[in-house]
Amino acid sequence: MYLKSKNIYFPNQIKRSGYLKIEGEKIAGFYDEVDPSEDIIDYGDHLIIPGFIDQHIHGWGTGSFMHDKSVHSINEMKKNLPYEGVTGFLATSGAEPIEDIVQGIKSASYVVENQKDDGATLLGVHLEGPFINKEFKGMQREDCCIDPDLSVMNQFMEAQSVPHVIKLMTMAPELPHALEMIKFCKANKIQINIGHSAATFDIIRDLKEYGLGGVTHMYSGMRGLHHRELGVAGAALYFDDLNCEFAKQTGMTVKPEAFALAWRLKSKDKIIMTTDCGGLALSKKEKYHYVRKQTFIPAGNYLIIRNDDGTEEKVDIREYKNVRNLELSYIRSIQNLIDNVHPSVHEILKITAENPARYIGVDDRKGSLEAGKDADLLVVDKDFNLLVTYCMGKRYIYEE
Repeated sequence: MYLKSKNIYFPNQIKRSGYLKIEGEKIAGFYDEVDPSEDIIDYGDHLIIPGFIDQHIHGWGTGSFMHDKSVHSINEMKKNLPYEGVTGFLATSGAEPIEDIVQGIKSASYVVENQKDDGATLLGVHLEGPFINKEFKGMQREDCCIDPDLSVMNQFMEAQSVPHVIKLMTMAPELPHALEMIKFCKANKIQINIGHSAATFDIIRDLKEYGLGGVTHMYSGMRGLHHRELGVAGAALYFDDLNCEFAKQTGMTVKPEAFALAWRLKSKDKIIMTTDCGGLALSKKEKYHYVRKQTFIPAGNYLIIRNDDGTEEKVDIREYKNVRNLELSYIRSIQNLIDNVHPSVHEILKITAENPARYIGVDDRKGSLEAGKDADLLVVDKDFNLLVTYCMGKRYIYEE
């Protein structure tokens, strides 16, 4: 199969007009001309770009790793995510009971080991906790925020049925025994993000060389920038080798101007876009979202959303179309980002695909349009409206 377009985007600022060849699950090559009798899909002037990688997503649509650690729940995320441009993701936990996290790792390991061409690729697990600071817990469970403990971490490692399922961990490096945990993770090829942290600039400066790679949801859940104490946010902006992960661009959690400031300082090479979505449809307990000013109330096959002004909405959670707009999707977040900072297409590719693939160590098979890599790609129009998603060569088009 050949995908034809006048705008196919490759790494290193290369844009070509021609034919991208897909063989099964892989990109087989690029050609200027092909025999017209071949199987060709002509996308005209539309852009063909790498699929998005979301390294920080708790849940989406009818699946949620945060609320349901089952294989079924992960597979629901896999099934729904291509319709939002996501072709690979890390199922993300939080500060939760240890036994719940262990179960989640076991389920994720099973999916990693057994998945085929069925939706977005589960690339592994992101542990956003439990080794985080209660002072900056945000919406995490305070009773589950604990100091770094290698015996607990070993339980997580033993829950993996295949190697390297745990790809990323968010932790607070100012907590006791953090250095031992950082060294352990680096030795086991687990990337470390600073997050939900009260760390000072000096702590990050002194520990950075041992394996701190970046920060989780930049500006949120961290010691902020002060001119006499730069904190986590200031350290992330100051040190060139620290990556800034940003959650979805709603404008509520992080103002567009704050993102623009980081964009100017960090450039396209050190920013990673994520959504930090939770899969709200699968909420198990009543929960108040202090940013959105809404209370989410589970009611069997329905979710009641109660606004602070007293108005309510009742949503049937059994079908994806009903829950699709409960949270801002990856593609719509990128559309907002485009409106705010006007990046080039290649800059978008860096922060949505190339950077996260490199950061979590899957850039040998994901993150860019290159021969031999997985056929994960998007077809978008000039305004970045998503038209088609390909995951491992399989086509997904959202239809009501």
